[in-house]
Amino acid sequence: MVKIRLSRGGAKSRPFYHIIVTDSRNARDGRNIERVGYFNPIATGKEVRLELDTTKVKAWLDKGAQLTDKVRVLYKEASKQAA
Repeated sequence: MVKIRLSRGGAKSRPFYHIIVTDSRNARDGRNIERVGYFNPIATGKEVRLELDTTKVKAWLDKGAQLTDKVRVLYKEASKQAA
């Protein structure tokens, strides 16, 4: 099954997540099909907290991909920002 989920990056105690499309059997930080955005939970000042290509996510959802719980929340937030 294809999932849209977070892949962790960044340093210790400074998380940074890429939002990726991947097969659910792959490791969390393993191989991915496509990168559709990123999420920086500790963004401050002018740093961008969430960048998500909602059109690509919508296309993957139409193909049958599933969102994880956290990515579903981020997708709703990004959709509100775009509108």
